[in-house]
Amino acid sequence: MYKYYGLAAIVVLIDQWTKWLIVKNMELGDRIIVMDPWFAILSHRNRGAAWGMLQGQMWIFTIVTLVVIGGIIYYFHKEARDKPFFAISLMILLGGALGNFIDRIFRGEVVDFIDVLIPIINYDFPIFNIADAALTISVVMLILVILKEDREEKKKVKK
Repeated sequence: MYKYYGLAAIVVLIDQWTKWLIVKNMELGDRIIVMDPWFAILSHRNRGAAWGMLQGQMWIFTIVTLVVIGGIIYYFHKEARDKPFFAISLMILLGGALGNFIDRIFRGEVVDFIDVLIPIINYDFPIFNIADAALTISVVMLILVILKEDREEKKKVKK
């Protein structure tokens, strides 16, 4: 079980290290073009949730994050015992939640820096960070777990 918590710790460490690099080496608003015009590193801060919603409502984020972390740990120990893919997805989710929570507690804001333009539709995606990416990836993984379990349950019913 501890190896899974190690995965969450790795997500947090990479997230916090990359944010530290941004804070230490870039001024707010600085932009480093990596692949013009599709990808850049942009020093940005967010006092809200995704896409800047609920700016400055730190108490909401604290309560929600603590409930989510508790739920992740509960489901990890209760449901993910012999389900490695489910366990991994929960630990990536935990790492992402903790990464942004650490920012909110110690910085009062979240450091975002990944700036992506989606070329086909010319959409400037909201700036994000490693924790946000981990959250998104883990949600996709959890959806796959749910779909797989649903399919297996339907097979059992048919038999």
